[in-house]
Amino acid sequence: MCRVLKIARAGYYAWLHEPESGRTIEDKRLLQLIRSSYDASYGIYGYRRITLDLKELGESCGPNRVLKIMKHNAVRGYKKHKSDGRGRPQIVPPNRLNREFIVNTPDTSWVTDITYIRTWQGWLYLAVILDLYSRKVIGWSMKSTLAKDIVLDALLIAVWRRRPSEPVIIHSDQGSQYSSGDWQKFCQKHNLIPQHEQTTCAVYCSCWDNAVAES
Repeated sequence: MCRVLKIARAGYYAWLHEPESGRTIEDKRLLQLIRSSYDASYGIYGYRRITLDLKELGESCGPNRVLKIMKHNAVRGYKKHKSDGRGRPQIVPPNRLNREFIVNTPDTSWVTDITYIRTWQGWLYLAVILDLYSRKVIGWSMKSTLAKDIVLDALLIAVWRRRPSEPVIIHSDQGSQYSSGDWQKFCQKHNLIPQHEQTTCAVYCSCWDNAVAES
């Protein structure tokens, strides 16, 4: 058969004993780690963030390989969607909280904000989620950039720790991180009701509309 097909017998016997190549076996192993990172993020992590998770575990694979494995196995994170309404005014959810910072039950109203922390190595950014009932920090994330991942990671921790069974109001300012499509999708998927500070007084009153998180 090898003679008719013009292939080396050594290659045939190597395939016979190991039908899958070493790279294929390694890709299957990486796929398990990729799925673990993806599932832990509730499906919001893309290949770049998952690559960082793998590096934290000591893996040396690059983002292109992670992307290829994810595409081949239909593992898809949230994607940015270009707006089809150029020039349309921003749609801001209504302020249901309306500065009512005293609540009687936990996990009914959360507030969030980002602050800056100066270090000897440069600026760091801290995003926090607080439950208005207890005023405790229930989710947080610190990064060296203001990318939207910082607020998604903080919210992910809050959802994972509290696992609310009823809808929860999540109040924030009108920053781009809180207006992103990924933020809206995550809130919708986990029964959260996003809302922002008042549009008409965003410059003068935002610190009052979000006073608990600001302080």
